[in-house]
Amino acid sequence: MRSASPEGMDMDVLELLSQLVEFETVNDPAKGIKPTKECPKFIKDTLEEWEVEADVFEENGYYGVLGEIGKGYPKLLFMAHFDVVPVNPEEWNTDPFKLTIIGNKAYGRGSVDDKGNVAAVMVALKELAKEDIKGKIIFAFTGDEEIGGFLASKIAERLKEENKLPKYMINADGIGMKPIIRRRKGFGAVIRVPIKKIKVKGKIKSKTFKVNTPILETRHAAYFLPGVDTHPLIAASHFVRTKEVPVVSLEGKFLKGNVVPSEVTLTYLERGDGEEVEVDLGLTELMRSIVPVVRAPIKAEKYSDYGVSITPNMYSIENEKHVLRLDIRAMSNSKEDIEKTLKEVISFTLPEGELEVKTNEKAGYLFTSPEEKIVKVALEVLRELGEDVKPVEGPGASDSRYFTPYGVKAIDIGPKGGNIHGPNEFVEIDSLKKMPKVYKEIALRL
Repeated sequence: MRSASPEGMDMDVLELLSQLVEFETVNDPAKGIKPTKECPKFIKDTLEEWEVEADVFEENGYYGVLGEIGKGYPKLLFMAHFDVVPVNPEEWNTDPFKLTIIGNKAYGRGSVDDKGNVAAVMVALKELAKEDIKGKIIFAFTGDEEIGGFLASKIAERLKEENKLPKYMINADGIGMKPIIRRRKGFGAVIRVPIKKIKVKGKIKSKTFKVNTPILETRHAAYFLPGVDTHPLIAASHFVRTKEVPVVSLEGKFLKGNVVPSEVTLTYLERGDGEEVEVDLGLTELMRSIVPVVRAPIKAEKYSDYGVSITPNMYSIENEKHVLRLDIRAMSNSKEDIEKTLKEVISFTLPEGELEVKTNEKAGYLFTSPEEKIVKVALEVLRELGEDVKPVEGPGASDSRYFTPYGVKAIDIGPKGGNIHGPNEFVEIDSLKKMPKVYKEIALRL
């Protein structure tokens, strides 16, 4: 049985992270995999050992932990998530579910996204519970952020109904020890096209396309930067368009809608002498359409460092149709505008294609003014701890998007690390050890 044996804040957070990483809290709906009650129960039990009361709750088969400390009107909400994305173990140099320390880096799935933050907030709560806090601090740890954050949405609704929405929110789901004050909203799009097979003479060939991220090693779709990074499916589409080859089949290491596949293998036909081979015109046209689709001129409502990004990350065959799932990031709340733009592209490039655009209507984007008190206090605390920082934009979406539509002033923040959603994910240990102090001090100064 796991238990926390704290001996100082620095020791607490790394030891706690090591224990949290061992819980395989993978969220993979395509395979019917979701986190069990084991990890949230451990979080609750550990907090209660530290005399911080908390409750485990469940919605739609997903678990979370919710509690509060202090008295009076709620002034601050801490939130972090303990679920993680799937792994390809063969791509890892270490066991993804055992925290492995090498120098100043601690490797493990969730080490930086987002169990390092879970551990840091837990330790901060332990310390804050000893203080004479002015106002109430609410905290929540959720187990479904990686598949949309339904639990966060329900918490926001519940706090709104109970008139307990706090003025401020620290969403401990960031990276780099910098206050994140802008994040785009996430949308999902599904394109379906019928299977259409014919026979053509020629020779079967195959080509494998691999992801290439030369500057920032990650598989997170929100971090993908066109013009710098190479997406294997976009590269395969460009190959089909340039070589004008009919496609036989497509395979790849597809993990999740917001995870760029590490590689895809295209089987195609080189026309000419040879045997008659069955090719798929539906799949061929779908592959050809990827390049124009990811360049669709989607309009945004506000400025973003990352602009608009569209990445095709999942492919499958379902009900006699080829299915392509896209991850879309934009500083926009308009599903209708995105749908209209994509339909225009598909009508020209894939006439038989069907389009479905999805988003959580209750979610918005994060856009907090750098003049807000929570931003200024966070910068003050970080600079006192030796960090030279300024407010930044985060690439991915986060659960803070469910609270900003209600007027909650939020920042996202977290320790330094890398390889989010990719192999060999890590957190920088000296950075992680600072985070409980960061969270505690911001809470006290607010």
